[in-house]
Amino acid sequence: MSSPLLEAVNAYMEAEGGGHGRFPTPLPGVSMLRQFQQRLPMRQLYRPSICIVLQGAKDLHIGEDTFSYGAMECLAVGMELPATGHIVEASPDRPYIGMTLDIDIGLMREVLEQLDAPPAPPSSTGPCVFVRQVDEPLADCVIRLIKLCDTPKAIPILYPSIMREICYWLLTGEHGGELCKLAIPETSAARIRKAIYVLHADIARTLRVEQLAEAAGMGVSSFHQHFKTLTSMSPLQFQKQLRLIEARRLMVTEAVNVTEAAYQVGYESASQFSREYSRMFGVAPKKDVTALQQAYADYVGRTAHTG
Repeated sequence: MSSPLLEAVNAYMEAEGGGHGRFPTPLPGVSMLRQFQQRLPMRQLYRPSICIVLQGAKDLHIGEDTFSYGAMECLAVGMELPATGHIVEASPDRPYIGMTLDIDIGLMREVLEQLDAPPAPPSSTGPCVFVRQVDEPLADCVIRLIKLCDTPKAIPILYPSIMREICYWLLTGEHGGELCKLAIPETSAARIRKAIYVLHADIARTLRVEQLAEAAGMGVSSFHQHFKTLTSMSPLQFQKQLRLIEARRLMVTEAVNVTEAAYQVGYESASQFSREYSRMFGVAPKKDVTALQQAYADYVGRTAHTG
């Protein structure tokens, strides 16, 4: 039986032309996705967000950990992480249907400060990632978000209050403590997030671990240990993946050639860039970009229509 939330998402996508691919919305950081077949694993940068599956199923791979979630479940990602997403259940009769909502950690912190009994951060130091059910309160919030698309003038006024309500349900749910690790300023996760911001903000710059540890306000050995625990990789590996993902974006969305993309993200050798790109994405840059540009062109077309 179809849920009201699934019906609302399907209705929106059909109004935007139907078909498959990613569907933007006029809501900041909110998009929908429909795929009629399973997709190969895709390496990309996940931002703080909740990724909801309404039909079908998906896996997310972070290091050696796999997070699986299906219909009316959502994956919450609390910090920027390179990870591999994989649609594992989709068909022409029952396509994969999902949506993504970006989370504002600053707003999350504001809501946390207003709770009478805030959840305690767990003692575990793993990645700020968890799977939870899309229960009735959360589904109701998301349906109201979708309905806002019909009245664009209401979005600046009502969108922030609905997102605040979503933060409330996430923080007071079973896994609220995971998000507290980021919303509370002095936790190790919040400190590591500061270092990740530095890596992302100056992606082409070669940064020493000592500089990143200083940005996080931690000793070098403690920083290195916490960073690897939270992200499943070393700071150097993390930066390399950030660079390759950003280079891919530049080539696909801004038509930058391979050599220029390599230099813009900090590589001194285009051949080394191509080797590492092929190793990470499983295909050479030019071939990969050609395949992705058509999907991006479709997305841009929908964005123009939405706007």
